Amino acid sequence: MAAALVQYVVLRGDLARPPRSWPLGAVVAQGCHAALAAAHAYREHPDTGAYLELGGAMRTVVLEAPDEAALAALAQTLRQHRIDHRVWTEHPEDIPTCLALRPYPKDQVHQHLKGLKLLK
Repeated sequence: MAAALVQYVVLRGDLARPPRSWPLGAVVAQGCHAALAAAHAYREHPDTGAYLELGGAMRTVVLEAPDEAALAALAQTLRQHRIDHRVWTEHPEDIPTCLALRPYPKDQVHQHLKGLKLLK
C-alpha cells in the first residue's frame, strides 16, 4: 500500500492573539490561500494529483508556528532540504502569515515539522 499523503499547513499562532488579534476567519483564510497556492504551484507533481483525487479523503494537518521568526526559520529548513512549499504573505501589509507544503507522504517530511504543535 502506498504511503498516506498529507498536506501540512503551518499558521502563525501570534496572529490570533493580542496585540494583532486577527479574527478566526482571517487566520483560516490565510491557511486556505497557502494550501491552494502550494497545490497550484506543484499541480504537475504526481503526489499532488493523487492527493486531489482522494476528494473527501484528503488529509490536511494544520500546525502552529509561534511567530514570524519561527515561520521564517521553518521555511529556511524546508528550502535547505528541498521540500516543496509556498509561503503566503498577506498584502498590502506584506506580512508572512503561513506556509503550506505540497502533499507529501508523511514519512518524507514529518521530521522537519515534529517540533510544531497542532494549531489551537
